[in-house]
Amino acid sequence: MDVSVADPLVGQLLDGRYAVRSRIAKGGMATVYLALDERLDREVAVKVMSPALVDDEDFVRRFTREARSAARLNHHGIVQVFDQGTDGDIVFLAMEYVPGRTLRDLMRERGPLSAGEAFDLMEPVLEALAAAHRAGIVHRDVKPENVLIADDGRVKVADFGLARAVDAGTAHSQTGLLLGTVSYLAPEQVERGVADARSDVYAAGVVLFELLTGGKPFVGDTAVQVALQHVSSRVPAPSTRIDNLDPALDDLVLLAAARNPDDRPADARELLMVVRETRRRLPQEALDAEPTPAATTAPQALVVALPPEPHDDPHGRTVALRRSPAEPVVADARPRRRHRGRTSALVVLLLAVLLGAGGWYLGAGPGAYEDVPKVVGSTQAEAQASLSRHGLSARLTQGYSERVPVGSVVSSDPGEGQRVRKNGTVTLVVSQGPERHAVPKLVGTSEDAARGALADASLKVGKVTRAFDTGVPEGSVISASQPAGTELRARTSVDLVVSKGPEPVAVASWVGKPASDATQALTSSGLKVKASQAFDDTVAKGLVISQKPGAGTAYKGQQVTLVVSKGPQLVDVPRVVGRQLEDAARELQKAGFQVEVHKILGGFFGTVRSQNPGAGQQAPKGSTIRLTVV
Repeated sequence: MDVSVADPLVGQLLDGRYAVRSRIAKGGMATVYLALDERLDREVAVKVMSPALVDDEDFVRRFTREARSAARLNHHGIVQVFDQGTDGDIVFLAMEYVPGRTLRDLMRERGPLSAGEAFDLMEPVLEALAAAHRAGIVHRDVKPENVLIADDGRVKVADFGLARAVDAGTAHSQTGLLLGTVSYLAPEQVERGVADARSDVYAAGVVLFELLTGGKPFVGDTAVQVALQHVSSRVPAPSTRIDNLDPALDDLVLLAAARNPDDRPADARELLMVVRETRRRLPQEALDAEPTPAATTAPQALVVALPPEPHDDPHGRTVALRRSPAEPVVADARPRRRHRGRTSALVVLLLAVLLGAGGWYLGAGPGAYEDVPKVVGSTQAEAQASLSRHGLSARLTQGYSERVPVGSVVSSDPGEGQRVRKNGTVTLVVSQGPERHAVPKLVGTSEDAARGALADASLKVGKVTRAFDTGVPEGSVISASQPAGTELRARTSVDLVVSKGPEPVAVASWVGKPASDATQALTSSGLKVKASQAFDDTVAKGLVISQKPGAGTAYKGQQVTLVVSKGPQLVDVPRVVGRQLEDAARELQKAGFQVEVHKILGGFFGTVRSQNPGAGQQAPKGSTIRLTVV
């Protein structure tokens, strides 16, 4: 992971969703970061385009279009594109994060690989390219840097569609942008700026050459020098670099990396078939042989003059044909008059051998073709038997179908009537029946969690409405249009109702006002009322003494507590008539009353003659009892 330089983007949140954690790698076209998708809580790789490219409006439009095309690719060997967006002047892609290393890292570490190891890496790469070619998408930048090897051994191809966005008018103005790519450019890309599936095949052939030999076929001091070699020279046979390679590996690399696109396999699927057939025919010792670098001295050769071809020296060219050690060596290969007859005979013999080998190759050898029979609608066993009768084998995969019964063939690749090399393989998609996915538990989960659960179940979020709800927290799902467990077709929409929390309600102050009015008004607003009563000397009976919460904002379903006055507390008045004043006053005060004394004739005897209120009556606690004393 590239941590050598502090990066201002690390720690930022892109598009309100992607939290950038660290920088993984930096190249001429983009910088790749490890980020957390906070919406779906998963790690992603975010590729941020170079500012030099972002300034080109045409590029941004092309980039957006190609990113959408790449996002439609769904194959286990292709790095999935999740999202494309902008944040200010930042243009980025959010992609599947593949922890591991690139094929370039492996090649630097290992050098040349055995044929078996090279095939182990090339087959998944070609499977991914074949899936893209079927979808009409050309990669245009196949190279070891774009092949990822996960920590668990999975091989994935990255950056589909990005080279097209760059190549279509931008690369020529961005010096050095394709310097890392030029070693894998097909001649037609260099000459005419055009590319199709055969251009990816050429690049794959160069990658295979590099896996077998540990080096690129062409090198130079500048990118232009390397590009011109792709146009003017054939990719050399791997055996010129590695001594102990089987000749079939030379044939395979030279077929894939032929200068003329018409001489190459039509697409990655066809090249994959040739690779698998070559692997099947090679003895195990040839697959396991450790590569031995060729001697530094050039092999002894016979030089044959051949007519000029396009891009060759107009004065003729020479081709070195390696001899086995048992063959005599021609000491001087310069054309001489006395050797013309011998040279002509050798040329005729060589052409005869080539024609004979070509006839065998196309008629009975690996180059022979068979028409794919009709297998769609047949049972798996019937389809395999039919292919076997035509000398073809079947590779089985499974897929869903609304119409084809379980166990019968939905489709074949190649299709009916298409031509396949003899002993080749036809991929059959066998029906699993209708594709159905169970609706996950949504009610009570957060909206983001519900969206993620539906995506994981291959379903879509439909209409989202929001409603107040006292029992469901804000942001959580109140209800869904389909109950949990319901089986639905893939990509069916499920509508959600999401809670806005309890509805706010304005609350007035009811202190000092009739409790009956307060209860009616609060209940009508959707609030709950809890009332209690208390004596109060200052608040009349039936009025509100206190309220909680007070005036302000509450939420529907919330409880409001009222304390209602019972008026002042009444106390029984004790009988004190006939008792002495001091004793009577003491008893009344003990009962909670005040005492007022009215004396007759000076109150000489100190005896209470009358009281008001009288004995047995009730009076408010704290009120005054009037005594008449004689």
